[in-house]
Amino acid sequence: MSADTPTAKHGPSLAELLLLASVFVIAACGLVYELAAGALASYLLGDSVLQFSTVIGVYLFAMGLGSWLSRFVERQLVGVFLQVELLVGVIGGLMPAALFVVHSLLPPGEATVFRVLLYALVLLVGTLVGLEIPLVMRILKRHFSARYGLKDLVSQVLTFDYLGALLVALAFPLVLVPHLGLVRTGVAFGLLNVVVAVWALWLFRAELRARASLTAACTFSFALLLAALLGAERLTTWAEDRFYGEDIVFKQSSAYQRIVVTEGRAGTRLFLNGNLQFHSKDEYRYHESLVQPAMAAHGAPKRVLVLGGGDGMAVREVLRHASVEQVTLVELDPLMTTLFRESPKLAALNGHALSSPKLRIVNADAFGWLEQQAETFDVIVIDFPDPSNFALGKLYTASFYELVDQHLSAGGYAVVQTTSPLIARRSFWTVVTTIESVGLTAAPYHAHVPSFGEWGFIIASRRPFRPPTQFPPGLRFITPASLPALLDFPPDMARMPTEVNRLSNQVLVQEFEAEWGKVH
Repeated sequence: MSADTPTAKHGPSLAELLLLASVFVIAACGLVYELAAGALASYLLGDSVLQFSTVIGVYLFAMGLGSWLSRFVERQLVGVFLQVELLVGVIGGLMPAALFVVHSLLPPGEATVFRVLLYALVLLVGTLVGLEIPLVMRILKRHFSARYGLKDLVSQVLTFDYLGALLVALAFPLVLVPHLGLVRTGVAFGLLNVVVAVWALWLFRAELRARASLTAACTFSFALLLAALLGAERLTTWAEDRFYGEDIVFKQSSAYQRIVVTEGRAGTRLFLNGNLQFHSKDEYRYHESLVQPAMAAHGAPKRVLVLGGGDGMAVREVLRHASVEQVTLVELDPLMTTLFRESPKLAALNGHALSSPKLRIVNADAFGWLEQQAETFDVIVIDFPDPSNFALGKLYTASFYELVDQHLSAGGYAVVQTTSPLIARRSFWTVVTTIESVGLTAAPYHAHVPSFGEWGFIIASRRPFRPPTQFPPGLRFITPASLPALLDFPPDMARMPTEVNRLSNQVLVQEFEAEWGKVH
């Protein structure tokens, strides 16, 4: 039986099954391209909800445009569908690689060209994806009208469409990105689109015109994407080498972030999603400033909680205090704690702190973990990334600091890393206002870290903070004599009126984006 012949109602034909399977594949591929574009925008333009929202919005608009354009396709439905599949496969599959290359070639701070290319590709791919499902539905209706009424056709197609989207939505962050990376994931799903085109070529070979040219196009597209898949690792390495400017000694995507460690003449640097987290030449300034004032002010802390800080540097500073009996490190990403515990070079940077018998490592979301625990701590060190999106912004809200307050011992101190009071002045003082809103006393201070510039910290407690007169031996930056100057804010960093950052408004994320966006 040819694909042109209506099927009997006793069972689906091979052609029907393959076409319905193609709907599943099409949905999976389309969502992968959308997620890859959003992830790339977030990685390369800043980890912000704005990037994902605008990419998804443009993509959905483009899909609607493609669906509308499908009404003008009246002849050669299979031929048009086959060509659309090849275009989606090649353009969508190579989109992550193309964006990586362009971003690596642009001068630092020049994002306009990248943004134009990003949204142009998202618009093009979304339009092509929007064409696919209406064409498949019309092909099924034309060739298998004896089986399908309109309601059955829509039900079948949309069921497979949503199942494909569900599978990819789960697999993208948990399997695809961690094991394949964005470039190879895009290319692999581009190949799946080409496979759909190939089986459409085979199924409907009897009715297709220009079969030879379509066969050649399928062959070329498959060969191009296969070559891209084989060369994806080399391309990613080249692009990241140009972006980071130093030799990359480790790179891997986890379910939560892209982790890159570079090595240069000046030392080792850690990047998360393209954002610098520390440079070994001056990280001691940051971590001593973060940990030592609160620890020394307490006097004899025994139980210490570190939230974030999976690189172990903050734990290293905590363990300088002989009074410490137990440290609990809550870090969301297990890859971070494993890397900085097991890599000899990286473990040496944190003084092998993550192998200390005093340390307990918990890989969990800090907000959820605090909600479920009843333990109290003498000192809580909060070392989260900056509030560049809503997922991170919740860790700087009044709700979060209420949880922190519940886990502080009576005379305990909490300390928060709080972005730059010079570059992001309003963001910094928003955190101070938010901490004070839950009844805690806030003692803000700042330190100069060459890799970051002027950086801010806040000590929160139920009792006033009194600068300590003694620190543990071996420190390279903080001293009793220098600490009072860090507590003083010149006019360009002085306090300003700000709102409370709440889960219901997340004003801090908006302020942070506005202030740091002027720098990039």
